[in-house]
Amino acid sequence: MISSFFGKTKPINYIILLTFIFVFYWFVHFIIFDKWYDTLELVLKTAVLAVLFFSLLILNFIVKRNKITGSHSYAILFFTMLLLVFPQTLLDSNSVMCTFFLLLAMRRLISVRSLKDIRVKIFDATIWIVVASIFYDWALIYLIVVYMAINIYEPKNLKNWLAPLAAVFTVFMIGYCVLILLNKTNFLWEHYRFDYMFDKTYFLSWMNSSKLALYIIGISIVCLVTFLRVGKAGFGKVATLRLIAVLFILGLLLKVFITTPGNYPIMVTFFPAAIFLAKYVESIKKTNIREIVLMLSIFIPFMVFFIGLVIG
Repeated sequence: MISSFFGKTKPINYIILLTFIFVFYWFVHFIIFDKWYDTLELVLKTAVLAVLFFSLLILNFIVKRNKITGSHSYAILFFTMLLLVFPQTLLDSNSVMCTFFLLLAMRRLISVRSLKDIRVKIFDATIWIVVASIFYDWALIYLIVVYMAINIYEPKNLKNWLAPLAAVFTVFMIGYCVLILLNKTNFLWEHYRFDYMFDKTYFLSWMNSSKLALYIIGISIVCLVTFLRVGKAGFGKVATLRLIAVLFILGLLLKVFITTPGNYPIMVTFFPAAIFLAKYVESIKKTNIREIVLMLSIFIPFMVFFIGLVIG
């Protein structure tokens, strides 16, 4: 039943998942963590929720436009379920915003494989990554993916290698002019400090450390199985999956670099994790087994969420 429902891309799928995110978002804020906001804060939180909605739609657009997976809704389903596993991420507006702009960057980078307008796409992707770094300074490490894409698809053209530098310079000049007008020229020096913010109390928590460890191990295994199964696919698909795998690794590094109370950047790994989970499920040929896997994929996040409520 689940495989047949989410095995297609129908408007009802989006409506159900977006409605669930809407209810769950406010449930996390008002019920679980007992937050209280004034009018302005409530408007800002609503805007962040809208950005989260767009993130889900952009993820689906990337998957369908580049044919990374088949014609189904598994990727957005898994993205939504990961929010259940890590509900704290919904409290961190920076995490939502950073994830959104990184998705915009990946939308351009993954489309580089068409070998059309490569420099424009690289330029655009770099701009979005720099914008994402406004929310987490360490997000600049995603520039590694930009240069990986250049190296994979068209490394012999020198202009491709210079395009990211031009994009960084462009954002810096525009941003600095805006900061001058706002009389906040110190922002760049205060924000881009690249401090190693490691909070050991997060990892000393049995629930947090166990959940994170199982998440990393589980996605790593799924990633490995996916590469083994698509090993004979075309170069374009394998190269795209390599880029997505690097996104997951860089997301984990970002999590390690920024582990302080109030910051939960693990959401930036949800996109690559959802892709690999979707690829794994669609590779299951037997319908009964696929149905069981999907049922577990929904049951386990809810179970983890409720266990967290009881223990927390």
